[in-house]
Amino acid sequence: MRDKPRLILGIALVLSLGFAVMAAVNYHVSRNALRNAILAAELPLTIDHLYAEIRKELARPVFVASMMATDTFLRDWVLEGEREEERVIRYLTEIQRRHRSTESFFVSERSRKYYDPNGVLKNVRDGSSRDRWYFRLRELPQDFEINLDHDMAHQDALTIFINHRVTDYGGNFLGAAGVGFSVASLNTLMERYQEYYGRGIYFVDPRGVILLTARKPAVEGQNIHDVEGLGALASTILGSLDGTYEYRRDGTNHLLNVRFLPELNWYLFVEKEEDAALSPLRRTLYLNLAVCVVVTTLVLAAVTWTLNRYQERLEIMATTDKLTGLTNRQAFEPLMARALDRARREGSPVTALMADIDKFKDVNDRWGHLAGDETLRHIAQIFRETLGDGALICRWGGEEFLVLLPGHDRHEGELRGEALRRAVEERPASFGNDQIVLSVSVGVTPFGAEDSEEKLLGRVDRALYLAKGAGRNQVAVLP
Repeated sequence: MRDKPRLILGIALVLSLGFAVMAAVNYHVSRNALRNAILAAELPLTIDHLYAEIRKELARPVFVASMMATDTFLRDWVLEGEREEERVIRYLTEIQRRHRSTESFFVSERSRKYYDPNGVLKNVRDGSSRDRWYFRLRELPQDFEINLDHDMAHQDALTIFINHRVTDYGGNFLGAAGVGFSVASLNTLMERYQEYYGRGIYFVDPRGVILLTARKPAVEGQNIHDVEGLGALASTILGSLDGTYEYRRDGTNHLLNVRFLPELNWYLFVEKEEDAALSPLRRTLYLNLAVCVVVTTLVLAAVTWTLNRYQERLEIMATTDKLTGLTNRQAFEPLMARALDRARREGSPVTALMADIDKFKDVNDRWGHLAGDETLRHIAQIFRETLGDGALICRWGGEEFLVLLPGHDRHEGELRGEALRRAVEERPASFGNDQIVLSVSVGVTPFGAEDSEEKLLGRVDRALYLAKGAGRNQVAVLP
């Protein structure tokens, strides 16, 4: 089993590699599926929901502006020469109160006065950047526009205005009426969606300027051409009505979906950080890898235990006599060689005993081979109990047993041989209901400094034959 470490290492490598490849493949497949789901479903669905909410938010102020533009009172008041300005101021105040708008206004084409609930705010002038919206509206083919602008009446607060054309009964342009409401409601809506869906949401005008945002690092007033990673896509995005995109910013991959909102003339950007979306997958990957480590460890432990048990069994099979459990001849020979070498070096005594079961063939002939096997096991047990742990005991062949007694001289060996003979004689073997009386002949010889293994074995064998020739069931000693 010299290759056992390499075998275990190979199994560990195969298992680790297999688990790692499987976990990596599952991660990448899941990652691609999740990315496709985000780009193709999640982000567009968020935009659809948000767009529907925005249209719902805009529906009422658009209706109010439309109602103002068609109100006969307002048109008649303009056509009558804008007399009694307090009348239109009360009208605008009531519109603002009833509809809870931030601002309500009317701009007269004839006088160029800008009326709001506080009175005449100013006169609009052609060429003024603050009044550009009015002259633009005057030329529009549609009836109204939605415009994000600063409200002079409220400390230049950023306000969404619904600007509606007002015409007389013949369709001639009389001015602009409408309402304004704070962007706070849109911000609240965006923040709610951002928190609920975990998305970045912001509005961008056709020039690429970020108008409203509920997520950093998108900064209001910044142009997307100047945003890291997004700048390379800016022209493509602003040249399309919608699309899905991917870019890197601050070392993080961002998945982006864009939709053009014609009501606002803005682009709605909804994005999600891929790393945040993939964090559950990464946790699953790490968990899978941890499970792989545990499983691999358990498998290796089981394999190591199995190999060790198998090795132990092989070693037992290779060194132990299966029937008696004693050391077999193959394993005994190197043990004997080491014991004799040690005796030579240290000058210590060693005595060899060889025992043979008397008339063992009669046991097989009378009771059968099963009885013979039981007899051999019985004799082996007596040898172990009588000679103790210090003795090297071997089933030498058939019914013969060879024993080495390190540290015992010839006299002590003879005494141990006699004790062995007497124990066998006094303890018959049992087979079924029968008692099988046994005896052994024992040859004893000491190991000499000039002896070889073969010489020692030859002499103890002759001693055994002397015991058997003298009538069996006795101990014979050769010096």
